[in-house]
Amino acid sequence: MKSYTYSPKGVCSMKITFDVDENDIVSNIKFTGGCNGNTQGVAALANGRKKDELIKLLSGIKCGFRPTSCPDQLANALKEL
Repeated sequence: MKSYTYSPKGVCSMKITFDVDENDIVSNIKFTGGCNGNTQGVAALANGRKKDELIKLLSGIKCGFRPTSCPDQLANALKEL
C-alpha cells in the first residue's frame, strides 16, 4: 500500500490524502478543509473502490459556478498516479 498527498486547485479544501493498494483500491481518503460534511461523504462513498472507477464517477463534477469540485480534484489526484 502506498500513501499519497495531493494539493487541490480551485476548491476550498487544501489537501487530500489517500492510500492505494497493489490492486488499485483506494482507501483512507481524507480532505483537509472544504465543506466538512460533503468531503466526509465523498470519502466514505469512495473508500474501497478501484481507482479507475472513482476517476470515471468523480471527474467533471462542479461546485456551484466553479469549474471543479473536491470530488473532481480527487479524480485529478488519482489520474496522476
